[in-house]
Amino acid sequence: MKAIVYDRPGSFALTTVDDPEIRDDEVLLRVLVAGVCGTDLHLHDGEFGPTYPLTPGHEIVGEVRRLGNAVVGLEPGDRVVLDNTAACGHCVECRRGRPAFCRRLLAQGVNAPGGFAELVVASADRCFLVNDLEPDTAVFAEPTACVVHGLDVLRPAAGVDVLVFGAGPTGLLLTQLLVATTGGRVTVAAPSAHKLELAAALGARHVVPIDRAAPADAAVALRALTEDGFDVVVDATGAVPVLEQAIPLTRTGGTVFVYGMTPESARWPVPAYEVFRRELTIKGSFAQQFSFDRALAALRLGTVRTDGLITHRFDLEHYGDALAAVAGSACVKAVIDLR
Repeated sequence: MKAIVYDRPGSFALTTVDDPEIRDDEVLLRVLVAGVCGTDLHLHDGEFGPTYPLTPGHEIVGEVRRLGNAVVGLEPGDRVVLDNTAACGHCVECRRGRPAFCRRLLAQGVNAPGGFAELVVASADRCFLVNDLEPDTAVFAEPTACVVHGLDVLRPAAGVDVLVFGAGPTGLLLTQLLVATTGGRVTVAAPSAHKLELAAALGARHVVPIDRAAPADAAVALRALTEDGFDVVVDATGAVPVLEQAIPLTRTGGTVFVYGMTPESARWPVPAYEVFRRELTIKGSFAQQFSFDRALAALRLGTVRTDGLITHRFDLEHYGDALAAVAGSACVKAVIDLR
């Protein structure tokens, strides 16, 4: 089969490798669509704990090709999405109900073979049937599961006034679920007019353009929307200059939610006295835990809408172009399409 294989940071090739073998509790999937996200950019640079040789790709929709002898509940031809992580269940983090921090975590697309390949092997118990969802919708299952977990961490109150920085896939998914779960006002700030139009169509009450090079310039327009600041300010960009605007825009007693993934070397200068004096809360969210089924429910019910979010499609031969698209401002969501 063909697969993207990295041998070190920044160095990948489209390579022919042996078709994978399956164990009794596993299935062999033919990859239909695999989403490309910002995490893949970090992995390209050697961040986020990659293990080499590495085939990335963790947002996977596949068709069951072959079943292990012990697999029940799936049939050849079924369409599934894959929870790409498997925790040991026994380490200290697993015993505390935090499987994403498992000391022996297997993460396909990070430290185990992922979905930027023609075939991928998965444990049957991590496959979710999506015969009723189109692949272009189902490919959002993993990022939506991450957002669902994020809201589990954030626990926003009903009616809160929320500012979301960023209108990429994550920002747009967050916007929809924040509107649905809080019933409050959601404002989205981002540099792309096209993405802001999508945010407005998906439920944002206000959209505010910001200059990527000078995000502080948007502060006046944002402050004009709220007398005392926002109850919750969400960063879905991973850009430190944007994060620096979060605390001044948060009301006393409010929460700054760090959702976007910064480079590992990035440092955010937090005004500690402000956190102390105004009783601010800073929270972060990592990956997804116990949330795949709820993400699929949101997609099935239309609580999360995905029409128009996929703007760029590539085959494996043009994987490098997919990374470049994700790094640019015009792309909302890029996928590797193998259908």
